[in-house]
Amino acid sequence: MHHLIVGISGATGVIYGIRLLEILQQNRQIHTHLIVSEPAEQIIVGETAWKPADVKALANEFHPIQDIGACISSGSFRTLGMIILPCSIRTASAIAGGQSDNLMVRAADVVLKEKRRLVLAVRESPLHLGHLRSLTALAEMGAIIAPPLPAFYPAPQTLEDIVRHTIGRILDLFDIEHDLVRRWGRSS
Repeated sequence: MHHLIVGISGATGVIYGIRLLEILQQNRQIHTHLIVSEPAEQIIVGETAWKPADVKALANEFHPIQDIGACISSGSFRTLGMIILPCSIRTASAIAGGQSDNLMVRAADVVLKEKRRLVLAVRESPLHLGHLRSLTALAEMGAIIAPPLPAFYPAPQTLEDIVRHTIGRILDLFDIEHDLVRRWGRSS
């Protein structure tokens, strides 16, 4: 059993995080630990037909963002790493600045200090110099910046096709098996 931390922060595109959790529910080898920010809860209601409580129930374990003492706040708790999908610039900047005043930022900080994989699906455009400096600092610390950008080579027919492809590429970063992506050079 591998533990994976999933964060959903307050940026548009919460459907990415929701679909990720749905897909990971089917993987018996992955135990998910979910953190949802308060702005993300508002966006879940505004952008989807989901209720925040139903999204939280998709994870194996839900940790309130104020719970700084949760198991995932310690480096001794072994995980594959953490995905924040979507990741707001506020969350990315807080991680870059080491402002561990909530569990999402603290868990990301622990993942970085333990040299585990941290993937941030930053959802902001356009980016100003301050955003770019924060993202550069994160990349220099070892984070992977993976904005959820659509790929068109698989000829997506629906928005769901785009979402699934993005999630598949993020799962690739953790070597988690899936069938979400049509591989380049292959017809299926």
